[in-house]
Amino acid sequence: MPSRRNLGLSALLASLCLLTALPCASAADTLRAGNTRTALDDYVAAPDDTYAWSLVGTTEGSDYTGYVLEMTSQTWRSPDEVDKPVWKHWLEIVVPAKVTTPTALMVISGGSSRSEAPKGADANLRRAVRATGAVCAQIRNIPNQPLVFADDGKRRSEDAIIAHNWDKYLRTGDATWLTRLPMTKAVVRAMDTVQAFCAGDQGGKITVENFVVAGASKRGWTTWTTAAVDNRVIAAMPMVIDLLNLAPSFKHHYEVYGFWAPAINDYTDMRIMKWLESPEFAAMLAIVDPYSYRDRLTMPKYLMNGAGDQFFLHDSWKFYLHDLQGPTYLRYSPNSGHGLENGDPAGALIAFMRHIVDKAPFPEYAWSFPDDNTIRATASPAPKAVKLWQATNPAARDFRVDAFGRKWAATDLSPEADGAWVGRVETPPAGNTAFLVEFTFAGRGKEDFIVTTPVRVVPDTTAHTLTAQPEIWKDGFLHRQGK
Repeated sequence: MPSRRNLGLSALLASLCLLTALPCASAADTLRAGNTRTALDDYVAAPDDTYAWSLVGTTEGSDYTGYVLEMTSQTWRSPDEVDKPVWKHWLEIVVPAKVTTPTALMVISGGSSRSEAPKGADANLRRAVRATGAVCAQIRNIPNQPLVFADDGKRRSEDAIIAHNWDKYLRTGDATWLTRLPMTKAVVRAMDTVQAFCAGDQGGKITVENFVVAGASKRGWTTWTTAAVDNRVIAAMPMVIDLLNLAPSFKHHYEVYGFWAPAINDYTDMRIMKWLESPEFAAMLAIVDPYSYRDRLTMPKYLMNGAGDQFFLHDSWKFYLHDLQGPTYLRYSPNSGHGLENGDPAGALIAFMRHIVDKAPFPEYAWSFPDDNTIRATASPAPKAVKLWQATNPAARDFRVDAFGRKWAATDLSPEADGAWVGRVETPPAGNTAFLVEFTFAGRGKEDFIVTTPVRVVPDTTAHTLTAQPEIWKDGFLHRQGK
């Protein structure tokens, strides 16, 4: 839990001092070049006079100083369309007493625009500061929420906002409706603010050159898109957003379950899945799907997912993983759902970041699938532990923690004569078995660096078919344009 230390007199006085953004690189200067410029690039690079920030609180610790800033990132849409067009955020910055690296951490978090300023310094940021010697920051209220849109009057948060705005895009073709654009711009502005604040007197005249960016779920998606558009991002850890190459991934979702999981009800309520194979949906994914930016995403990446995620199937990796470029590390956490309850994501992030700030090589590992029931894996240097994890559902191909429970079990593996580790499972007499191999490597500090192979499922069969539903496509912007 965050510290509840009261703000002192000096912090209260500092909170009265409005700070304007110090000169820093513009979004156009930090834009990451890609083969194709997209509406996401254009939106992030567009100037916005709304951008501003002020210091509202300071906390002194024995080995850190914590700051809370109120940041306005942008104005998104008009008051005639949405009740809160101005996006405001709490930005927490924790600076170690001795900064040892010009690389900072940016954690993307959710929250509500109705929340009060954080008190004290966030516990996970303090943990990261002590482990890495880096400036560590957290941007809250991504996206700005709750929101009420004039066309339906409903108070919406999280996926309900995104689904509403996907529907807007599919019908109008106006890419600025896509919530991923302002979510990404807010994080880019947060990086601007961290650099400007830290460079000033109150921030300690510290130089921040680049960032490791991390977030989970919708914030994990925004981790991908921030890395895609901004060249200050030198490493990324997107968590529980196992949906790259979204259209075939969600077609597979339906073909496995025969229904849409309740976790995506906000999208089915807006009939979004009926657009899945439409040209309008493909046009939208060209803007917001991280898979569309894979030529840019060459920095080190650590993908952490729950093996029992309620949104995404744990074999969604097969639609994108082998197409990613650059160093890519994968981890499926057994007995964890969308909340990564058993995965210690903060510790995983610290272990990943230590390799970045120390400029240390990552462990190497590789895998192959000799047959449907076997994973063969190699690793260097020697890991501390190697485990085969497996779970069997005799009734259905469904391993969501809400439906199946936390029934994954581990077996220690020893290397074969050739030095490889081999995990084998039997095909169950009924239902399906899911399995993976997990490597635990000694980390650069207290936190181990844990990776896994992809999840395999045996038998790898589906019982359902998703058929196209073009009747709704007549309302799409491309259909109306005769395309």
